[in-house]
Amino acid sequence: MKRATPLSRRIGLLLMLLVLLAGMAYVALRSGPLAPTRVTVVHAASGSFAPSLFGIGTVEARRSVLIGPTAAGRVVRVLVDVGDRVKAGQLLAEMDPVDLDQRLAAQQAALARAGSTASAVQAQLRDTTARREMTRLATQRTIELGRQNFISTGAVEAKLQEQTSADAALSAAESNLAAARQDLQRLGAERDALQQQRDRLRLLAPADGLVISRDAEAGTTLVAGQPVLRLIDPSSLWIRTRLDQGRSAGLAVGLPAQIVMRANPGQALPGRLVRIEAVSDSITEERVAQVAFDALPPGVSVGELAEVTLQLAQTSPAIVLPNASLQRLGDRLGVWRLVDGSPSFVPVRIGQASLDGQVQVLEGLRSGDAVVVHSERALNAAMRVKVVPALAANTP
Repeated sequence: MKRATPLSRRIGLLLMLLVLLAGMAYVALRSGPLAPTRVTVVHAASGSFAPSLFGIGTVEARRSVLIGPTAAGRVVRVLVDVGDRVKAGQLLAEMDPVDLDQRLAAQQAALARAGSTASAVQAQLRDTTARREMTRLATQRTIELGRQNFISTGAVEAKLQEQTSADAALSAAESNLAAARQDLQRLGAERDALQQQRDRLRLLAPADGLVISRDAEAGTTLVAGQPVLRLIDPSSLWIRTRLDQGRSAGLAVGLPAQIVMRANPGQALPGRLVRIEAVSDSITEERVAQVAFDALPPGVSVGELAEVTLQLAQTSPAIVLPNASLQRLGDRLGVWRLVDGSPSFVPVRIGQASLDGQVQVLEGLRSGDAVVVHSERALNAAMRVKVVPALAANTP
């Protein structure tokens, strides 16, 4: 067998090295660090959509009432329990009157005595009036006799003095009657005040409602204003919803809503935005709105969580892109547009966004521009890119 010459071996090794280098270069240019960055692209197109606003809320009662005493006292009995429906004017609980009943009896007796005194003074006034009238008639006769010189001037002056005394007695009797009546009125007002205090110890329902909390039991001593029961109006339930401030443009009373209760996630309930709170939460950057049910579903509980989706008005036609195509370069918001196969950063001004990831581009792009949606790594203008249908691991 003929052995290879040293030259032929060198040529063979050189060829093998060239093949190896060519393979390494091919791999580096196709899938290594020198390979073009794979990107997915969408072509800008004009369109419009109905944006939605999503928020989380809790069920609350628009009208709730705390039932408690207006003065410190001890609870004697509580007649209702949590879950009971009550009617307006129904007795719910009662406080210990202590000595109010005895004070009312004493005040009633004082009022009766004042009435008797007023009657006696009134009778005295009638007697004084009659005496004064008799004195007046006698004085007139005496004056007439004095003019005719049948009696002396001293007798006339004495009778005039009797007339003056009778007038003074009548004035005193009238003043005594007025004082007696005023005293009677004062005692009556004091009796009414005590009666009101007694009545306030009977805690009555101010309106029809549902008992949701029983905060005190018989024997508990309460301060003024401390609640015994909490009532709500079941028909006034709504959802206190928190919404992102950054996406709340277009928020208005009357917008339709879809409500999904945590207890029944498979059912969407219709509702409507009925109030936008004037104060927002500056910490969480949220706006607060109240959403009411179109028809109150059965079994809803106060404090239950709910997911609320508000349907905003249809947007005007504009360029619509996926939200994932937006990138931030420094302090500029924009997109990477492909120009002759090379990426170029274009600042844009955006408008409304939808919950399915679509966003309006108001300035910066034209219909038909190729815009990068996803890329393998962060782009720059000097990169080579390759457009692929998707960035899945098995995509060639």
